[in-house]
Amino acid sequence: MSAPRAVGVRLPYAAVPAAVRAWVEQELGSPVVGTAEQVGGMSPGCATRLTCADGTRAFVKAVGSELNPDTPGLFRREVAVLEHLGEHPLWAPLRASYDDGAWVALLIEDVEGRHPDFADDAELRAVLDGTDRLSEVLQERKVPQSVDLADIGERFRIWADTLATLADAPAATPVPDWLRTDPHGWADVLREQAARPMRHLTHWDIRIDNMLRRPGGDIVFLDWGMAARGPAWADPLLARLERMDEPWFDTSLATSPALAQAGDEAVTAFLAGMGAHLAVRSGVAVDVNLPTLNDFRIRESRRMLEAVARRTGRWSGPRRTTDLGAHEA
Repeated sequence: MSAPRAVGVRLPYAAVPAAVRAWVEQELGSPVVGTAEQVGGMSPGCATRLTCADGTRAFVKAVGSELNPDTPGLFRREVAVLEHLGEHPLWAPLRASYDDGAWVALLIEDVEGRHPDFADDAELRAVLDGTDRLSEVLQERKVPQSVDLADIGERFRIWADTLATLADAPAATPVPDWLRTDPHGWADVLREQAARPMRHLTHWDIRIDNMLRRPGGDIVFLDWGMAARGPAWADPLLARLERMDEPWFDTSLATSPALAQAGDEAVTAFLAGMGAHLAVRSGVAVDVNLPTLNDFRIRESRRMLEAVARRTGRWSGPRRTTDLGAHEA
């Protein structure tokens, strides 16, 4: 079974400030008597399933700027998005939110379920179908311009700049030599994609640890802090990245109408741009209370660039670090 890749080191609920815990019990109307800490994800804050004395259940996530200066902003974005989205079976509804300027917390429906198993064909199919449906539903939901969403077009431009300047990157940057000159012109492809209207609301963080499979098989999408405006094909592509190491990934693109319309060139440029950017960031980023994030960058960059190599016929066979000139973490 595919497991979530833990990146953050989470704060237990008991270590959350007393004022936040008092707010939780006030909102739920009953004392908290049981907690189940969740692992995985990118946040250093708590992510906890709660049980109250009267049987009420809820999920709480909370973070303070002292843990990470950027994460409270992501939580505020999630609050704004969920408030405007309302309720739908594809996501867990927001019950209440807390913000004292330093700490931000969300109370969300506690979804019964587990992370989907991407190695199980039926469960993977449910994820892909669910993501396609999510993309369709989000196109119908209007989030005001006042909501501070991420801009995928801006990410494409940043990745394009990274590809265009790889020749000047330090020799230790874990990218293959053949990519340093951007021989396929993927920077231009990304810039062309970035110039298109970015009208659609996207989740933009589709990963195993941001999904739950209900007992009946339906998929629920969690963690909306990365929500963005971008192309309709972004979320269906992210849903397939867990298996981008396999030829299955290449053939699966045709099963998504949005990805089929985007075309193979856009997908490969996406992988090359994001993979190169993660590789460069692995050498310069400074992360606060995210001690394993850089290993995540290196690992995912390697997987993406190996997928690019496979898709362009530059490399095939078992994974070997030396094939791509990559360096061990």
